Amino acid sequence: VSDPGYRLVRACQDAGVAVVPVPGASALLAALAVSGQPSDRFLFEGFVPSKGAARENALRRLAGLDVTSVIFEAPHRVVSLLESLAGLVDADRELTLCRELTKRFETVRRGPVAELLEWVRGDKDQRRGELVLVLSPAPRGEQLSEQDRALAKALLAELPVSRAARVLAAHTGLKRQDLYNYLEAIDS
Repeated sequence: VSDPGYRLVRACQDAGVAVVPVPGASALLAALAVSGQPSDRFLFEGFVPSKGAARENALRRLAGLDVTSVIFEAPHRVVSLLESLAGLVDADRELTLCRELTKRFETVRRGPVAELLEWVRGDKDQRRGELVLVLSPAPRGEQLSEQDRALAKALLAELPVSRAARVLAAHTGLKRQDLYNYLEAIDS
């Protein structure tokens, strides 16, 4: 998963070579299983873009989802990812960091995003090896980051609820109707 293996599978299948799956270790499923996060519905994001607006937009979208999100990250970018997430989610939003699963230096730690950020900053070993991050679902009604809630209030000061919901939906990627309901509740 999240490697170019699918290209080899397609080439073999196109060449008439039988491809047979063999169950084995999967960082995605191992992390989800050990995370302590809801696993009945989840989104596997793989690697988010490495920098810039594309990265921030991807993280903003994930922060607003009401399902568990599984993210792969390179060790040299994990602090940056945690810093971005800390600015997008509520202080108590949980994240599970899984590192080097099934290997000698396996680490699994669950806690608030800001707490994990400080832990990773303070322990350079947590910035080594393969990393899988499992973000808890956004609580119902709290699918907007602190910044987006501030934007919502600013939009309401200038626009009708329906127009503010459209603008906020375009910005966050969340459903317009859900945002309309949220905006209507805070406007009254």
